[in-house]
Amino acid sequence: MKILEVLTYYRPWVSGLTIYVERLSRALVRQGHEVTVLTSQYDPNLPRYEVIDGVKVVRVPVALRVSKGVIMPGIGPMAWKLARRTDVIHLHLPQFDAPGIAFRGRLLGKPVALTYHCDLQLPVGLFNRMVDRVVQVQNKLAGTLADAVVTYTRDYA
Repeated sequence: MKILEVLTYYRPWVSGLTIYVERLSRALVRQGHEVTVLTSQYDPNLPRYEVIDGVKVVRVPVALRVSKGVIMPGIGPMAWKLARRTDVIHLHLPQFDAPGIAFRGRLLGKPVALTYHCDLQLPVGLFNRMVDRVVQVQNKLAGTLADAVVTYTRDYA
């Protein structure tokens, strides 16, 4: 099976979410699946394309940063290109771009699974509260467009 994993940050970035997706992707590759990770090129020194432990990694350049978040105008076209060649799309939230990618999956008739890892909580400040709310709305919209929503803690069930 060809699986497209989509998240804002991936290795070498270290967080619980990135480690989760890294371990999941490696395990799926060991079982014979073809896994592609679509993520941000949060550091311009990172390669746009590479293979790590059998996992294909595609990084989209970042145009703008909003606190911990990133704006990637190129993620939509790249998601479309990769989604056309995949069997299933797996989104990892929180992610601002998730509804657009879930919608592309719908248009292409590809199943979309969404794992809700946590809420976004930026540092104190009016602007950050507005960003939190926008991402919360985006996350809910992505959940509406997904075929399946997965949580692994009672906090988000």
